Amino acid sequence: MSLLIFDLDGTLVDSKADIAQALNATLGMMGLPPLSLDLVGSMVGNGAPVLVRKALGPSFSEADVARALQFFLTYYHEHLLDHTCAYPGVKEGLERLRHLPMAVLTNKPIRSTTAIIQGLGFSDYFFRMYGGDSFAAKKPDPAGILALLKESGAAREKTVMVGDSYVDVRTARNAEVRACGVAWGFQPESFAQDPPDILISRMDELADYVLKAAS
Repeated sequence: MSLLIFDLDGTLVDSKADIAQALNATLGMMGLPPLSLDLVGSMVGNGAPVLVRKALGPSFSEADVARALQFFLTYYHEHLLDHTCAYPGVKEGLERLRHLPMAVLTNKPIRSTTAIIQGLGFSDYFFRMYGGDSFAAKKPDPAGILALLKESGAAREKTVMVGDSYVDVRTARNAEVRACGVAWGFQPESFAQDPPDILISRMDELADYVLKAAS
């Protein structure tokens, strides 16, 4: 492998509690009851605008959604490291792979993405981070992977997109690179409809796969 691209939420970090806290604060501001942690987790993956729209439901206007989204983004950025942490084994796996070019491609806004990566001390592992507002379209649009391929000079057949949901698999398919699913994320059940090429239960398994392929 010559390029590893990682999703963030549900893949590298468990951010579900902080996202749910921000979303429920937003719902409260809009006069709605809170949602469960698991339900919020099942709604994550397509970016904050889609998340807020889903949570509010169809009865709210676009102006209401825009106001709620701004509240959500502000609240979340102020609390994004209250509970968020790396999944067990992630740091050790990244350490084993640090000799390879690695990048983050997420639908989370780049401002919050950078704050989380820096706050957890992961910045040195990644040569580039792209968020949901880095390109005109979010994942599963392949724009982020295509940009990373160009920047790194990596071949498609030696590139892997690592993520926790169907969104990441479809992004990999659209960019014609390999897809690796993680079993510990927010939506591993979505792999039933969009199966990845590889499914791992620990980050060490990805390191083993990549290092074996290189030997």
